Amino acid sequence: MPKDIPLLPGSPRRLSSRTVVRGGQGPKQYLRVPSPQAAGQRASASLHSSQASRRECSRDSSVINNYLDANEPQSEARLSRMHFHDNQRKVDYVLAYHYRKRGAHHGHGSPGHSLAVISNGETGKERHAGGPGDIELGPLDALEEERREQRDEFEHNLMAAGLELEKDLESKSQGSVFVRIHAPWQVLAREAEFLKIKVPTKKEMYEIKAGGSIAKKFSAVLQTLSSPLQPRVPDHSNNRMKNLSYPFSREKMYLYNIQEKDTFFDNATRSRIVHEILKRTACSRANNTMGINSLIANNIYEAAYPLHDGEYDSPGDDMNDRKLLYQEWARYGVFYKFQPIDLIRKYFGEKIGLYFAWLGLYTSFLIPSSVIGVIVFLYGCATIEEDIPSKEMCDHQNAFTMCPLCDKSCDYWNLSSACGTARASHLFDNPATVFFSIFMALWATMFLENWKRLQMRLGYFWDLTGIEEEEERSKEHSRPEYETKVREKLLKESGKSEVQKLDGNSPEDDEDDEDKLTWKDRFPGYLMNFASILFMIALTFSIVFGVIVYRITTAAALSLSKTTRSNVRATVTATAVIINLVVILILDEIYGAVAKWLTKIEVPKTEQTFEERLILKAFLLKFVNAYSPIFYVAFFKGRFVGRPGSYVYVFDGYRMEECAPGGCLMELCIQLSIIMLGKQLIQNNIFEIGVPKLKKLFRKLKDENEPGESGPDHSKRPEQWDLDYSLEPYTGLTPEYMEMIIQFGFVTLFVASFPLAPVFALLNNVIEVRLDAKKFVTELRRPDAVRTKDIGIWFDILSGIGKFSVIINAFVIAVTSDFIPRLVYQYSYSHNGTLHGFVNHTLSFFNVSQLKEGTQPENSQFDQEVQFCRFKDYREPPWAPNPYEFSKQYWSVLSARLAFVIIFQNLVMFLSVLVDWMIPDIPTDISDQIKKEKSLLVDFFLKEEHEKVKLADEPTQRSQGGGDRSRRSRAASSAPSGRSQPGSIASSGSQHTNV
Repeated sequence: MPKDIPLLPGSPRRLSSRTVVRGGQGPKQYLRVPSPQAAGQRASASLHSSQASRRECSRDSSVINNYLDANEPQSEARLSRMHFHDNQRKVDYVLAYHYRKRGAHHGHGSPGHSLAVISNGETGKERHAGGPGDIELGPLDALEEERREQRDEFEHNLMAAGLELEKDLESKSQGSVFVRIHAPWQVLAREAEFLKIKVPTKKEMYEIKAGGSIAKKFSAVLQTLSSPLQPRVPDHSNNRMKNLSYPFSREKMYLYNIQEKDTFFDNATRSRIVHEILKRTACSRANNTMGINSLIANNIYEAAYPLHDGEYDSPGDDMNDRKLLYQEWARYGVFYKFQPIDLIRKYFGEKIGLYFAWLGLYTSFLIPSSVIGVIVFLYGCATIEEDIPSKEMCDHQNAFTMCPLCDKSCDYWNLSSACGTARASHLFDNPATVFFSIFMALWATMFLENWKRLQMRLGYFWDLTGIEEEEERSKEHSRPEYETKVREKLLKESGKSEVQKLDGNSPEDDEDDEDKLTWKDRFPGYLMNFASILFMIALTFSIVFGVIVYRITTAAALSLSKTTRSNVRATVTATAVIINLVVILILDEIYGAVAKWLTKIEVPKTEQTFEERLILKAFLLKFVNAYSPIFYVAFFKGRFVGRPGSYVYVFDGYRMEECAPGGCLMELCIQLSIIMLGKQLIQNNIFEIGVPKLKKLFRKLKDENEPGESGPDHSKRPEQWDLDYSLEPYTGLTPEYMEMIIQFGFVTLFVASFPLAPVFALLNNVIEVRLDAKKFVTELRRPDAVRTKDIGIWFDILSGIGKFSVIINAFVIAVTSDFIPRLVYQYSYSHNGTLHGFVNHTLSFFNVSQLKEGTQPENSQFDQEVQFCRFKDYREPPWAPNPYEFSKQYWSVLSARLAFVIIFQNLVMFLSVLVDWMIPDIPTDISDQIKKEKSLLVDFFLKEEHEKVKLADEPTQRSQGGGDRSRRSRAASSAPSGRSQPGSIASSGSQHTNV
């Protein structure tokens, strides 16, 4: 007799009428389970029926669902780890979930008592045939049973959509199960037509002709010279040939070169088709949720991923795309080679292919900017001995007595003691940096224009030219969080109970996928976003101010000791920059998580909208975090100090900090270099290499310590889906793009103060390309192939940074450096047109007797009695009618600075627009080929249609001709009766058009 399993009241499981028997009016519900004897009889009967049905299904090619017992011996050896156990059907996608048997503890559940559901829906072996008596279900058991029912329904819906599934028996008390999915040809053809996937036609490849003979010769020479740098990948060097492609159509099968159906669609396309089916398959038991993403969000499944093409480090000569990518792309030993972009696109999809193409172009464009930057730096080194202002500062005979740098503890000092700082400043503060800033502004414009051209070229070769943004957006499904929010709103407005609302098929659930959340529903999220972003920006500014206070107090403390007084500025600058770097690295991680949380609060409808809003928030917060200390040094430090006798104080006795005698440009260079190099070294090497390895180690230890996981399976060679499951899940390209965008800002925004920035960026990117490649090939699960025609919002951010860099560099040259004051002095105040006397011109006088009480130097050790001290500013002397007011020279320099900013900005913007206009977005050869391809496609269609009509009409004509001759022969009584008609042979010959 079957036993009753009580189900706790109030459990979240929704019971089905097939499996639940309600006993009486008691408070408990019972789940009917057959006795062991009945289970064994039913198991044997169902196994025979399942084998018969499986043989029958194999004959008529219907959908088959195999549940395999891992402990049963296999009839034949496994030939491939990428196929079902029949060694014929390829695994196109894998769903993974973790199960736990009902009421099972350690040691419960044997391999002989596990469920096996065949395609006819019968039960072969019971999931758990426990001992006699009632087994009471706990809340976790009820939740697990609910998830099992939802998985069963979802998998049944997948089979109804035409997919074929296979998975192993749940033979342990708990563990992981992998549902393997195979898409047969009928499903692939149907979905390829629905998705308008372009496939090669029968027409042979045609050549993309170069613009002219000179261009063709130059291309040939360039290809010959770069042949050692080309990866050894099939069809990589033949980038002038292209297939004639056309969207797949089942009615036009005669157009395509279908030699073998199993390999006509590559693995990435097959997994993409299956993923599209997974995204639109509904599950009514899971609150009518739509798609696999909703089920993963609700913990029904743990993961969903396509398989890698085998192992990348397998011994032997067997080659697959993954192994080829590892050998020719994802190793540091091939850093000098070009990237196999076409193979990357084929394996990972267009979205990831475009990222690596963009990264490769950006890295190659850093080569000329690095060369020019090194030349500018060497020019500064070569002319350092000829710099007149630094010579005057280092001349001890000038004896410029400077005012104290702090109150009481600081003494008067000679300007010649800052000789080293002045000489070092000339390395980056020279006329060549101005021209380098103009060059880098034009470089950014040329880089973006060349990327648009490369993007168009790749889009043409990858058949992305026909993709419309509206079509791609219409394919996007709502996010699970958005569906949940809409459902909660509908439940709240309708006033129905949750169970009634979710069990019924309400018309609201069948409505079109329109935006049902109004601005009133989103207003709390928007308000929280606005307040949180303002708080984070204020927090960043507060930390910058805290570092300023640290610099001021530390400088004052170190000035009290004679031993540390000489190295105060260097010590304070170095330690403050390191503190800034550590804070930036910590806040970067925090701001990334905060941006994701804030975007979830907004409840965007689609994944594309979610990604764009997340990118904007993360970029804004990380931009402010990375550049706020640099902006302070460049534009604010030393601007609000005051003057002797009227200083500006942060706290009682602590004055605002001043720039070094040589200006703030040298300190800006130090700040920029340390933050840039620190971010690249620490984030790239420690975070990108160390953190994933630690996560993988922790997950491995967790799996080893998981109860119920040990078994005889582990002694066997692991399957490919097991190996891929142990890898890190793919989380998107946002971190990779964000890292490069911030670096692009370092290269362009403040390049006037640090010409060597492109050099360090180039060295970093050479490693970064191989680091990302190795991560994608060896450490991440295979991403879903996503078709896209551009890099999206990232291009707009790059363009914005490029335009913003023109303004920033204009102000750095005009305000931070001494370039404008030197020009004004040389052409307005110098007696001989040189810079002799420039240092004396920039220093003002102050009468030390006018120092405030209590601020004079205590126990001054200065060699001579001081009556006047000097400070760097343009102010009237004490003996002038308006002492200490801004002088005429100050207003002259200020007007010259503003004029330079306006002229520089407009000149560079004009040159950028000119470069933009001179470089067309679409290469000429590609635009010509697009027109030519349309003509070729029309000619090919007409030819194939003509051949089809001709072959279809030929049997009819021959049949009619044979009938006329037969009638004439019968009339003459001269034709032999046994002659065969040739029409039958012709009709059989026309079958070659049917694939």
